[in-house]
Amino acid sequence: MILYPAIDILDGHAVRLVQGDFARATEYAADPLDAARAWAAAGAQRLHVVDLDGARSGAPVNLEHLERIASATGIPVQLGGGLRSRASIAAAFAAGAARVVLGTAAFADDGLLADAVAEHGERIVVSVDVRGGMVSTAGWTQTGSLAAVAAVRELVSRGVRSFVYTDVDRDGMLEGPDLDGVAAVAAELEGELLYSGGIGSLSDLQALVALRSPRLVGVIAGKALYERRFSVAQAEAVLCT
Repeated sequence: MILYPAIDILDGHAVRLVQGDFARATEYAADPLDAARAWAAAGAQRLHVVDLDGARSGAPVNLEHLERIASATGIPVQLGGGLRSRASIAAAFAAGAARVVLGTAAFADDGLLADAVAEHGERIVVSVDVRGGMVSTAGWTQTGSLAAVAAVRELVSRGVRSFVYTDVDRDGMLEGPDLDGVAAVAAELEGELLYSGGIGSLSDLQALVALRSPRLVGVIAGKALYERRFSVAQAEAVLCT
């Protein structure tokens, strides 16, 4: 598995939210590029960038930061947040994204998802963000009645092969991953899965490795890295076992 350090951008700063709550943001770097450079220097192989302003507004806001990060680090970057149109997806790739992460658009616009997958294949990642086991969209402000497993099953039937599964209730809490949830979602896949939410220790990473799921290929971690619960090198040593 590969570690994806997370860089969430809000009002031009690198922050972390608690349970997806914009009112509970902690700033960790005044400039997101500083965070990206720190993870690159620590040996990160990939970066996961979220445009929180874009997620909230419905259109990308921080593509300039993405371009700076991709150019300065040379590390493949995947970007999510506010990518809800063909133009915004194209702009994200043009700014340097190696992959783009669709959330709301994947569930609200069948045509957009179909076109994006047809054109970009596995470079299109769908984020299945859940609260209480149900899919949450619109910057995690709207939660419906669609269960995560059912959502993944439907998306697979529509050609999606790359996924992020996030337990928003656990995000930023440092209290451990949703092992049952990730195992259930991974069982539905024909492609690859990244997990995000609640990672707080090396033992949490070890628990994900212990699932031995061939579909689980990466883990996104943010707060635990910023607060030095473990280093990039320590995490990758665990994930590579």
